[in-house]
Amino acid sequence: MTGQIKGLLFDKDGTLLDFDATWGQWASGFLTELAEGDAALGTCMGDAIGYDMAGGVFHPTSPVIAGTSDVAIDLLLPFLPKWERDALLAHGNAAAARAPLVAPCPLPELFDRFDAMGLALGVATNDAESSAIAHVSALGLEGRFARILGFDSGYGGKPAPEMLWAFTDHCGLEPAQVAMIGDSTHDLHAGRAAGMVCVGVLTGPATRRDLEPHADVVLGSVADLPDWLGSMG
Repeated sequence: MTGQIKGLLFDKDGTLLDFDATWGQWASGFLTELAEGDAALGTCMGDAIGYDMAGGVFHPTSPVIAGTSDVAIDLLLPFLPKWERDALLAHGNAAAARAPLVAPCPLPELFDRFDAMGLALGVATNDAESSAIAHVSALGLEGRFARILGFDSGYGGKPAPEMLWAFTDHCGLEPAQVAMIGDSTHDLHAGRAAGMVCVGVLTGPATRRDLEPHADVVLGSVADLPDWLGSMG
């Protein structure tokens, strides 16, 4: 085993996925669909969720970057009087599950290395569990994780720690034996509250300056994890 780390718990968006390369493009199409071609309405909805329709990127302070799926839906709902909340949430989750995904590195090869290290692996995301499972499969990582947890898995969302403890309880690990890896302060606050090692990555909108005060280490991407783990041996 590498050092004292026996498990890796990953955020999904901005961590296993390059955030803007994946969701920047997807959001434009999703908002355009909801607006039924009304460009002004699409721009207004983008503004409401902190998304720049013209630039195709989320603002770093967007409330949906680290928020749960229903945060975005509640912000969009006032613009969409024809939609019921539950139907819009289900539609958004289904559309997100079909999003074209861009990973920060070749993930199956990276996870072969984690498997060789004997690490317990999990996902803890503020996305829906169903979307997370679909994305994990699309990334070629099906069967790699001991637990895949979403905000609707029964433990709440981050930055609260309960979702993270569900992973450690399932794997029989102490929180201090697990690294929580994420691209947002929500991930790092959750990791700190849970008593885990906190690893920031720069494949989301947050900068190194944003993450460093809350992280034990900040890496360029998950591709840097094996070298970091090796340095702890």
